[in-house]
Amino acid sequence: MPIHPLTPDALATEIVDAVERAGPGHVRVLVDGAPPVRPDVLADALVDPLRVRSRPVVRVSAWDFLRPASVRLERGRTDPDSFYDDWLDAGGLVREVLGPLGPGGSGQVLPRLWDVAVERAARAERVALPPPGVVVVDGPLLLGRGLPAELTVHLALSATVLERRTPPDEAWTLPAYARYAEEVDPLAVADLVVRADHPDRPALQT
Repeated sequence: MPIHPLTPDALATEIVDAVERAGPGHVRVLVDGAPPVRPDVLADALVDPLRVRSRPVVRVSAWDFLRPASVRLERGRTDPDSFYDDWLDAGGLVREVLGPLGPGGSGQVLPRLWDVAVERAARAERVALPPPGVVVVDGPLLLGRGLPAELTVHLALSATVLERRTPPDEAWTLPAYARYAEEVDPLAVADLVVRADHPDRPALQT
C-alpha cells in the first residue's frame, strides 16, 4: 500500500479533511493507538483546525470510560486478557457519547463517566453538541468493539517499537496488543492508518 510521509501538522490537516468528507452532520472520530504512540496528542491537534472550519468539538478520552476496579481488575492488576476484554466500558461510551450523536440522538454528550483516581462516577456535566459538531475519542484497543463512528484512525507501531517504547511496568499489556493485531487487524479495518514508528515523521498509509 502507498505510504505518504507527512509532518504532524499536515497529518492533522489530512484527518480534518477526512472529517469534512464524512458529511455536514455530527461526525464521531476514533483515534486508536497504544499509549506510547500518544493518540491523545493527535486527537488534541484536531480540535483547533476543526473549530476554524466552524465545527464545534468535544474531546473525550477512553481512559475516562473505564469500568470500576472491581470489574476491570477482577482477574488481577496485570492480566493482559482482562486489559483487552474488561477495562473499557464500551457500552457506557456508546450510551453517553457515541449514541447521542447518531441518527435521532439527543446531541447531549457526557465527556467523562468514571474517575479512576478515586474510583467513582465523574461529576461531569453533559455538553450539547449541535450539528455539525465533532466528537474526537482517543484511546487504545478501540476498534473491533462495534463502536459507531464515521471516521476511525489507527496509529500503528511495529511490534519492536511498541515493545521498546512501553515502560517496563506496563510491559504486561503487550500480549493484549498482539492479540488485538491478530484478532481485529486494525491496519485493515481503520479508515485511516498512520505509521507512527517515528513520531516527528508520521506517514499516512492509503
